[in-house]
Amino acid sequence: MPSCLVPMRGIVKKLAWELHLVRKLSVAAVAMLASSQASPEDDWMRAARQIFKPIPSSVPAVKDNPVTHDKVELGKMLFFDPRLSASGVISCNSCHNLAIGGVDAGPTSVGHGWQQGPRRAPTVYNAVFNLAQFWDGRAADLKAQAKGPVQARVEMNATPDHVVDTLNSMSDYVVMFKKAFPNEASPVTFDNFAKAIEAFEATLITPAAPFDQYLEGDTTALNDQQKAGLKLFMETGCSSCHNGINVGGQDYFPFGVIERPSATLLPASDKGRYAVTKAASDEYVFRAAPLRNVALRPPYFHSGQVWSLKQAVGVMGETQLGIELSDKEKNDIVAFLNSLTGQLPNIEYPKLPTRTDATPRPSLGR
Repeated sequence: MPSCLVPMRGIVKKLAWELHLVRKLSVAAVAMLASSQASPEDDWMRAARQIFKPIPSSVPAVKDNPVTHDKVELGKMLFFDPRLSASGVISCNSCHNLAIGGVDAGPTSVGHGWQQGPRRAPTVYNAVFNLAQFWDGRAADLKAQAKGPVQARVEMNATPDHVVDTLNSMSDYVVMFKKAFPNEASPVTFDNFAKAIEAFEATLITPAAPFDQYLEGDTTALNDQQKAGLKLFMETGCSSCHNGINVGGQDYFPFGVIERPSATLLPASDKGRYAVTKAASDEYVFRAAPLRNVALRPPYFHSGQVWSLKQAVGVMGETQLGIELSDKEKNDIVAFLNSLTGQLPNIEYPKLPTRTDATPRPSLGR
């Protein structure tokens, strides 16, 4: 056995034991909450509030980047502008399509020159609530994330200079940058490009899902099947990884805690967070997927190979928890996951500035 596998197996066993304890503690916590004055409904709502949080109705603050109206409007234009890519045909919205759940058509993204990327694009909706960005967490925030795809050869295949030259070539953009960053003498920079996109993406939150309404005290917001699914989600240990405001996105876990998925779902060439940390214990470790609006964005997993949410639930039960869920249990959990679909913001497609003779011409070369 390769020595590098020894610590990994130890960690997997530790995680398996921790998940086993979480399942036991979830049931125990509910039992402790019960009282002669409280109904079972009150018990489960109280337990859920300890694990999850509703999405706020207002835009959250972003560290070191005040979210202003001018910055958001600029960021929206940049998000939809394909001329920032080398080919002139790929925008942020190409892979994070706001009309279909903030993702692409799948299974994995197609970029410059029809190159197929190795992973499925994560959703941009509610991404502001994640611990970090990308499946492997290599970007600390949305500013850092915005700089990645535009420079990746397999995605937009551009450079910071190309972005800045393109923006400077159109006077409307120059004016908008001055409004968005009024205290800077030369505001059209690659850093400010990323900050504007971050500000816009911070507004892409989806509050008022039925589950949010339930957490806020409306016991009728979930139907009986969804409540049964929530109970299962908590009892079986799903919520040990998928918790918090985004029902996930807050920590990293191996894909295959108990049982390794097939090579189709877990390609051997993609070792996940290991590419970031180079730690053997991070091989095939990924950020837990945030489950907000999950019903809107098949296919599932970083490899994008599962098109059914019910099948994805079954895979997670076997690989992460070591349990085989019944058909009814999977249907109940899927019903609960459907209650995580919130109100998507109404985004009007922007009218972009007109290119000029100075705007860089599209290039399809690699």
